[in-house]
Amino acid sequence: MQPPTLHPARIAAALLTLFLALLALVAAHWGPLESADRDIAVTLHRSALAHHGWTRTSRVLTDWVWDPLTMRALLAVVAGWLLWRRKWLLTGWIVGTAVVGVALQQGVKAAVDRPRPHWAHPVDTAHYAAFPSGHALTATVACGLVLWVMALHGVGAKWLRLATAVAVVSVLGVGFTRLYLGVHWAGDVLGGWLLGAALVYASIAGYAYASRRKDGRTAASEGRVRS
Repeated sequence: MQPPTLHPARIAAALLTLFLALLALVAAHWGPLESADRDIAVTLHRSALAHHGWTRTSRVLTDWVWDPLTMRALLAVVAGWLLWRRKWLLTGWIVGTAVVGVALQQGVKAAVDRPRPHWAHPVDTAHYAAFPSGHALTATVACGLVLWVMALHGVGAKWLRLATAVAVVSVLGVGFTRLYLGVHWAGDVLGGWLLGAALVYASIAGYAYASRRKDGRTAASEGRVRS
């Protein structure tokens, strides 16, 4: 039995609309956005240069704890557990959503080709285009899908609240580390969050539709057998 959802297709559409609006502003080099991005980046970079402990901690968190490879490994564990339970459709949906997330991320990066911040004294390095943040997108997709799977399988409210708190800290935290280390603009992180969340809700809506069709075909098949 599926838990109630708050019109995931509508939420996905709203989030995608916001992402596309942000994408248009980034592509158009909209002055107020670029000014805000620079102000945030400069302020955080000064702090990173002055507080080496925070900088080292941010690098550990962004490179190991909230790294995209770690997030994908988490999804791989979840997919393996679903396979063990013979949840074929849901397993394919989780894996497919993760793959689509990577493809979208790389495609948008290549299309926009936004330069990353450049510093005379960098505290970290990153490659490829800046928008959207792959770390932010991947963490959002991974955490969102894990919470969804937990809700689908009736995990207790206490554990679901705990997992939600960990997910929120992870998604917000990875975005902050990318800004603090000076490898992304704020707009990049926001874009990653929006696109990742849109993908999660679109996946939830798509799975609900596919499940209804599957249940309908199963019921029809059983009806023909009985008749």
